[in-house]
Amino acid sequence: MISLEWVKEYIDIEDEDLKELATKITKAGINVEKVITDHIDNLVIGEVIECIDHPDSDHLHICKVDVGDIIQIVCGAHNVRKGIKVLVALPGCILPGNFEIKAGKIRGQESNGMICALFELGLEEKTEENYNKGIAELETELKNGEDANIYL
Repeated sequence: MISLEWVKEYIDIEDEDLKELATKITKAGINVEKVITDHIDNLVIGEVIECIDHPDSDHLHICKVDVGDIIQIVCGAHNVRKGIKVLVALPGCILPGNFEIKAGKIRGQESNGMICALFELGLEEKTEENYNKGIAELETELKNGEDANIYL
């Protein structure tokens, strides 16, 4: 295994896509078996602009979230509310455990992503204390829709 940090000491690869870099290295004659990264694709900064109780649940909320566009997400976190910045996994995002986020319906309401807690991203241990904290509430000047990996 070779650390990308070590490679960066010798070559400027800051703007390289890791999968494309692996392909280039393999074509040069060195076999790359796999690329391991902590970058999560389709994870963005969002802002909850509306949050109402789900009509068919005692704990779910229907949220309008600004991720550059306004999307609807059904969220069960106790601390979700209007006005907070959050981490949003958009459809196509693969979370730890190979859990893919998909658009769908939850109790009859459209949901186009997931507002995330840090333990759901593998950034905290899943303990009762961390579970009870709910979703991550961000203090950031990053714009809605920007890559959340920059924040993390």
